[in-house]
Amino acid sequence: MKSDLVICIDNEGYEVSLEKRKLYVKIDDPDAERHGQVRVIDESGDDYLFPESFFVAVTLPAAVEEAVLNAAAK
Repeated sequence: MKSDLVICIDNEGYEVSLEKRKLYVKIDDPDAERHGQVRVIDESGDDYLFPESFFVAVTLPAAVEEAVLNAAAK
């Protein structure tokens, strides 16, 4: 399972599930992406689909990204 990091820039209608300006783990889901959605692990700790427009992709140095993903897995 491939995952990337994204930052939430909008949470309208999903205020309980998403926090603006927070980093989230995006899970690769090509079918969802074809429909303009992304799968992220939200505040519940589970993965759900949200509008793609709610997020911006983040590129971090490899060591930082690895540390963030390792922390998210705990």
